[in-house]
Amino acid sequence: MRRATTSRCDGPRTHAVRPGGDPPAGTFARRPRRSGTAPERACPGQLRAVGRRAAEALVLAAVDAGGELLGGVTYVAPGSPWADVAGPDEAEFRMLAVSRTARGRGAGEALVRACVDRARAAGGLSGIVLSTQSSMEAAHRIYRRLGFVRTPERDWSPLPGFTLLTFRLPL
Repeated sequence: MRRATTSRCDGPRTHAVRPGGDPPAGTFARRPRRSGTAPERACPGQLRAVGRRAAEALVLAAVDAGGELLGGVTYVAPGSPWADVAGPDEAEFRMLAVSRTARGRGAGEALVRACVDRARAAGGLSGIVLSTQSSMEAAHRIYRRLGFVRTPERDWSPLPGFTLLTFRLPL
């Protein structure tokens, strides 16, 4: 299994999750602050279906030096059925989740960097895109720090009254 590392020697490491193999990176999505939150209603089962996502897309997990699972994300290559807003020459990442106890330890940034690295390595892509909730301000800071820009013309609503914001990083 190929492992991508962050630039921080002591920071979280990221690696691909094998279908039916590694710890469930969707564990964090199973514990919403409130039952029946908009993300749960917008994509029922998708947040928990880590095995299915790992078989159909690339699920990445972040772990610390002791092997503790810190978070996960789904990297979506062009043309994947998992794409929500990506164009034919764009990659996308979805369902970025970091354990509440791991926040502030670099896991989110390590996962985003791993997705960006994969998109760059793919070659020929014009950018990488994502959708996010307006309340995810810490994640927005990571995206902006890494060069992502808001693309409000691509914002969308999976449910009435629930709008997802979009960001894009040109490659």
